[in-house]
Amino acid sequence: MVLPALVVLCAVMAYPLASIAVRSISQPEWGLQNYAWFFGTPVNLTVLQRTFTISAWVTVVCVLCAYPYAYVMTVVGPTLRVVLILCVMVPFWVSGVVRTLSWVLLLQDSGAINSALRGLGLPPVRLIRTQTGVVIGMAQVLLPFMILPMYSVMKGIDLRLVQAARSLGARPSRAFFSVYLPLSLPGVYAGAIIVFILALGFYITPALLGGPRSTMLSTLVQTQVLSLLQWGRGGAMGVVLLVATLVLLALAAPLMRQRHKKTGAR
Repeated sequence: MVLPALVVLCAVMAYPLASIAVRSISQPEWGLQNYAWFFGTPVNLTVLQRTFTISAWVTVVCVLCAYPYAYVMTVVGPTLRVVLILCVMVPFWVSGVVRTLSWVLLLQDSGAINSALRGLGLPPVRLIRTQTGVVIGMAQVLLPFMILPMYSVMKGIDLRLVQAARSLGARPSRAFFSVYLPLSLPGVYAGAIIVFILALGFYITPALLGGPRSTMLSTLVQTQVLSLLQWGRGGAMGVVLLVATLVLLALAAPLMRQRHKKTGAR
């Protein structure tokens, strides 16, 4: 029964990845000249670092925004829970381009946010064409991918455990950090990994909301492949990003397993 899924997975993922890897060492000729060009160009390394930095900030913002939202979804009544779930699902029904253009209208210098600040007598802030604007737009798009894993874990947590901790003399904050938070960490880890990986490959949002100082690696790949027709260099960029992501995940996996063991011991 697993065979059809494996065939589809190989067709839509394994073959394209293998094709990109082969092109990275075969075009314009066989060799590692594309990787030498990538690591020998300081701009490429700066953009690679910026890509991981922006993705990390997007992940942090999503965690901070999604955690209380997912928690509220577990404690409200059925009717309000359905409304909250619909609010999470609505972004999936709207095109990413439309959502990003909406943020352009909100974040631009004459947009709704700066107009509201001027109305309150506050100085305007520059949000468009900045990394801050890129993080805001990407976080809004990826927030559902953080909320849903958190909610799936939190709804299985028995709240009577928190009540038991409080009945034994723990303050509400101590009961939360000692009992509830450790039990919810698997959902946080799952959501953070999903959001971080998806953020690494974003193109539309950084292109529309960002500027030259917020360019991500996906934009450089698009430039090399579609504008300059340098498939080898574009493939090398993609392979470097993929390998760097896998290395970070490999380094984070033992830490997560160790954390789970400590949580289980408690």
